[in-house]
Amino acid sequence: MASLKDLRNRIKSVQSTRKITSAMKMVAAAKLRRAQEQAEASRPYSERMSRMLGSLAGGMAEGAGGPKLLTGTGENKVHLLVICTAERGLCGGFNGQIARLARKTIADLKADGKTVKLMMVGRKGRDALRRDHEQDFVDYITFQDVKRMGFVQADDVANRVLAMFEAGEFDVCSILYSEFKSVIAQEPTVLQLIPASLPEEEEHGAETGGAKALYEYEPDEEQILEALLPRNLAVQVYRALLENAAGEQGARMTAMDNATRNAGDMINRLTLEYNRTRQAQITKELIEIISGAEAL
Repeated sequence: MASLKDLRNRIKSVQSTRKITSAMKMVAAAKLRRAQEQAEASRPYSERMSRMLGSLAGGMAEGAGGPKLLTGTGENKVHLLVICTAERGLCGGFNGQIARLARKTIADLKADGKTVKLMMVGRKGRDALRRDHEQDFVDYITFQDVKRMGFVQADDVANRVLAMFEAGEFDVCSILYSEFKSVIAQEPTVLQLIPASLPEEEEHGAETGGAKALYEYEPDEEQILEALLPRNLAVQVYRALLENAAGEQGARMTAMDNATRNAGDMINRLTLEYNRTRQAQITKELIEIISGAEAL
């Protein structure tokens, strides 16, 4: 049985831990609001750009080659995976879910005879995959000193991907991140970036009951795609980073809330044990005093 001093020290230690986890929960809640607003604000722009590019691609003349970012290299041998995780831990299973999805994706690609290259964005993902897949790492990007994610960071990642693609280092590129659903739900997602995965042209006529709208582009569709596809790549990376930032803060807030509750339960159990131990010692001392008095 632990002594009273040990129990007091343990209670103080757990109380200190509860103060830290409670403070981290409040900080994560404040950051979550800003990150969630950013992530939700980025969705309409990125989705609309994808639909517009899909409409452009659908309007190209038959037999037109199209930009390489849209059509690819014609091969499917080398895959680049851009794996986005958090820079810090203490956010529950957030980083672990992305790492599991990455391991499964890597295993599936290698089982099909593909060559896999990994671009790690975030320290936790690199640490999680270093043991088994360090030989596949080709680049590592960290935003540990960045307080608020901006388009500059996404543009940096996109430029590195474009440089590798233009150098012929891969055929297909996909980004792995966690899509923010709610404070308690984040969904690990794989999005193909190169060749661009664009939605099919919308059938406006079917939605409105009228004829489908026709657009004329100047210059032609291929030239517009040539200019917009690199920007679309950066926009999709930016959205992934914002979704990750919101998901990280949501997961951290939930994890710290659970830790605070568990610390409270542990303090209650330790306090009860402390009181019982103290009562037992007092009873023992009284018995010893009474026995000594009777002996005299």
